[in-house]
Amino acid sequence: MVTMRVDKWLWFVRVFKTRTLATEYCRKGRVVRNGVALKPAQEIQIGDIITVRKPPVTYTFRVKDLPKNRLGAKLVEGYMENLTSPEELQKLDPSFIAFNIYRERGTGRPTKKERREIDELFDTNYGGFDWDSLEPDSDDLVD
Repeated sequence: MVTMRVDKWLWFVRVFKTRTLATEYCRKGRVVRNGVALKPAQEIQIGDIITVRKPPVTYTFRVKDLPKNRLGAKLVEGYMENLTSPEELQKLDPSFIAFNIYRERGTGRPTKKERREIDELFDTNYGGFDWDSLEPDSDDLVD
C-alpha cells in the first residue's frame, strides 16, 4: 500500500504555503485523522480523511491520491476532495466577522466582560495576533 508523510501531502496539495508551516501545524496538534492528532512524519494513505484547523476555519479533506511532487493549483482537485462544510467556509467572509463584533452606536464603551469577549473573538479568528504589540515607527510620527 502506498503511503506518504502527512506534512508533505499537505504541502503538495497546497493546504499550506510551505512545508515548514505544515510541520508546525502538525506539531501543534491541528492536523487530525480519525480524532487523533498526527505528527508530521506519520503516514497517510488514499481514502484517509484529514482535518486541519486553521483559525477561524476547520478544513476537512479526503485523500484521493498521493502526488509525486508539489502540484499546480488546477491539479489539486485530482488528489484531494474538500469536505469542508459551507458553515465553516462562511467564517472567512469579512461581513460575517464584522457582524460578530458590531456594536450599536451610542452604547458607550464595552464593559470588561464585553471587551474580553471581543478579545477572545479576535484571538480565535486571527490566530492570536497581538494587536497591542504594534508600535508606530519613528518615521510615522508627525512633529
